[in-house]
Amino acid sequence: MSQSKLKLPTRPRSYRFAMTPLADAMFQLLIFFMLTSSLTPYSLLTLQTPAEAPQEDQAGLGPSPAPQAPSTPPDTAIWTLDAETIVVGGQDFTFDDLDALADALGTEAAPGNVVILIRDTARVQDVTTVLARLSGANVGSVRVAQGAQ
Repeated sequence: MSQSKLKLPTRPRSYRFAMTPLADAMFQLLIFFMLTSSLTPYSLLTLQTPAEAPQEDQAGLGPSPAPQAPSTPPDTAIWTLDAETIVVGGQDFTFDDLDALADALGTEAAPGNVVILIRDTARVQDVTTVLARLSGANVGSVRVAQGAQ
């Protein structure tokens, strides 16, 4: 006599996605990028006056005559950024005075320009703070250069 087996309904097999290996990989990448970002040197722009800059004519055949200086050149302020201080005209200012310094640079009609000389003691956060505050002020252009020690 053959026995018939009663078949019970089976649930379709569901595959679960394991989040633990994914989270482990994300944390490893996070730690890797946090460590390597502080090892990357921050490059600074070198200052080059218009007299030093090589100029070529439009055809690229040779140097062209130097352009005429504008009749009213825009004011350019030179700031030296040190550890949590800004030196302007030989006077030390804190970051609390930065808004007043930026407002004194110019107006909307005639924005002033700033050259920031960064000393070795300045931190990256100091540079970021100065650039963020200058972005909202009446400043035509901001140039960053490495300053002397």
